[in-house]
Order: sequence, then C-alpha cells, then structure tokens
Amino acid sequence: MSELRKLTERILEFRDQRDWSQFHNPKDLAIALSVEASEVLELFRFKSVEEARLEGLPDELADVLYFVLLLAHETGVDLVRALDQKMARNEEKYPVSLSRGRNLKYTELGEGLSNSHE
Repeated sequence: MSELRKLTERILEFRDQRDWSQFHNPKDLAIALSVEASEVLELFRFKSVEEARLEGLPDELADVLYFVLLLAHETGVDLVRALDQKMARNEEKYPVSLSRGRNLKYTELGEGLSNSHE
C-alpha cells in the first residue's frame, strides 16, 4: 500500500469515527483546503523570509495535506497519477533549455529569449 493510501486511510478512519463525512462534500473540502493554505501564507505575512514563523509550518502543511487527500478521495482523483501527468505536461511547457534559472510563465519563455539577446 502506498504512503498516500496509508495516509488517506488514517484520515478516513479519523473522520468516520467522528461522523464527519456528512460535512465533507467536494465544495466544502475545497473551501477548507483554501483556508488551510491561507494559514500557511499567514506565517509569512508582513515578514521577511528570515522573520517568518516557520515553527508552525509543519502543522499548517499537514492541514493542507489532510484536505488535499480528502478532496482527492471524495472526487476519485488518483493523486500519484495526476501528479505524474501534470509533471509530464510541465516538462513540455518548461523545457530546461528555455526555463533554467528563469521564473517566467511558459507563454513568456520565447519572448524573454528574444528580449535578452537585444
């Protein structure tokens, strides 16, 4: 059993013991995911990277993962497959030769090259 599957099973057991599945429809899970992701941002708000409260980061990232796994479970998304497919598309959109060391969106990569040679 994959690690993701083990984590999902643990979350489902926790949820089901508390009869919370009634609250876990895709819309509400997506909202919860957004809220938890915002709590990650809060650790950095109005601070430099050095000043950020990183001691809270593990808990906040765990909360994000909790809702990612639940949302994927409830919607039937195979996260491993989805990430593999997304990475393959990203590798096509961001070839190393055009994107290495550059933070441009894939639609701007060609433009940035022509501008850098002027």
